[in-house]
Amino acid sequence: MDLFEQAADRAGAGFPLAERMRPERLDDVVGQRTLLAPGTLFRSAVERDEIASMILWGPPGSGKTTLASVIARTTGSTFIPLSAVSAGVKEIREEVEAARTRRAAYRKRTILFLDEIHRLNKAQQDALLPHVERGTVTLIGATTENPSFEVNAALLSRTMVFVLAALAADDLETLIRRALVDATHGIGAFNQSITDDAARAIAAGADGDARRALSALDAAAAFGRTAARSTIEIADVEAALQKRVLLYDRAGEEHYNVVSAFIKSLRGSDPDAALYWMARMLEAGEAPRFILRRMVIFASEDVGNADPRALMITVAALHAFELVGLPEGRLAMTQAATYLALAPKSNAVITAYDAARAVVRDRGALPVPAKLRNAPTKLMRELAYGHGYQYPHDHEGAYVPETYLPDEIADEIFYKPRNSGFERDLAIRLAELKRLRDTGPNK
Repeated sequence: MDLFEQAADRAGAGFPLAERMRPERLDDVVGQRTLLAPGTLFRSAVERDEIASMILWGPPGSGKTTLASVIARTTGSTFIPLSAVSAGVKEIREEVEAARTRRAAYRKRTILFLDEIHRLNKAQQDALLPHVERGTVTLIGATTENPSFEVNAALLSRTMVFVLAALAADDLETLIRRALVDATHGIGAFNQSITDDAARAIAAGADGDARRALSALDAAAAFGRTAARSTIEIADVEAALQKRVLLYDRAGEEHYNVVSAFIKSLRGSDPDAALYWMARMLEAGEAPRFILRRMVIFASEDVGNADPRALMITVAALHAFELVGLPEGRLAMTQAATYLALAPKSNAVITAYDAARAVVRDRGALPVPAKLRNAPTKLMRELAYGHGYQYPHDHEGAYVPETYLPDEIADEIFYKPRNSGFERDLAIRLAELKRLRDTGPNK
């Protein structure tokens, strides 16, 4: 049980705040703008009451159950929620039979909502097929796993898959402030407010999960009331979560300061400092993918060919994180960060591209030399396209002295390897190739 779940337990008995705060209309759903924007396939189908069976795929707390219940309410359907963890074939058949009776007697649709549908075994999934095909029930499955791998092909072919994104920090802050003023479903009856720092801290720590954010708010509000204060402060959030909250605004100056310190520590070959700044970001709720993307950029921009393995290791860390998530994903991030910090450094990659780009912008689109042009037709060959091109593999060492740049810029040099790591070997190789070009048969 993590700190947010502990906070939820301390928030008291009864329905959790996240359950009480479920919206009733599409317009009240927070986040998922791409899915719910006017005119989208999803929204239009719901508003016209033409929904088909579907699977909602998204991370925890992104609103899968909420959307399913709003769809049922909007379309006037009976909503039957089941969990694939506990429901078996018997329970599913009973609900399907009830849906059949409901449809025949009252002409009313039944939405069968199966949470964690990826946990159904093949027999359970197969049991759904005929009822989905006949429309006895409209199935809405919810999953945090890729349905392409976790839902069998037959069922997948009979449903539409909609992807939900983790809620952004500003969406979570909207939920937090909505709960504070809603006296019917939220905690508005207590007349509490919240500081901007406390709201940001809860939103950042929830990592895109609305349920976690509202559970933390509920607990923090309870601590505030215990202290006889009408304003929820950072101290209340820290008490609810039983840990110190690191103030870190993902959109503010401190965000850029910490990221800058992280990159400069990597560039300065200081693994300890790099790990400190990375931990600062992670513990404050920064999205791990943001940090990993910055490390992938760094692997090319600041290490490059001085150690080509740096990019491979960093991309592997990104893939590993996508596979295992938090908390174990931090191990791959730490491995990549320490490797990048200790790798030999070279910025030759970015300076090479900048130099090439400058010439392109300055000189425009210079014509491709005839010998390098593609010549698939007889006419092109008659125009000397490809004429004079020497195939390197026909020569010793798979190399032939040749000029591949347009004549106007034939002497330009963009890539200049540094005397660092593997680039020392590349510099020697490049110098030898230049010597062969300068003394070759075309000179």
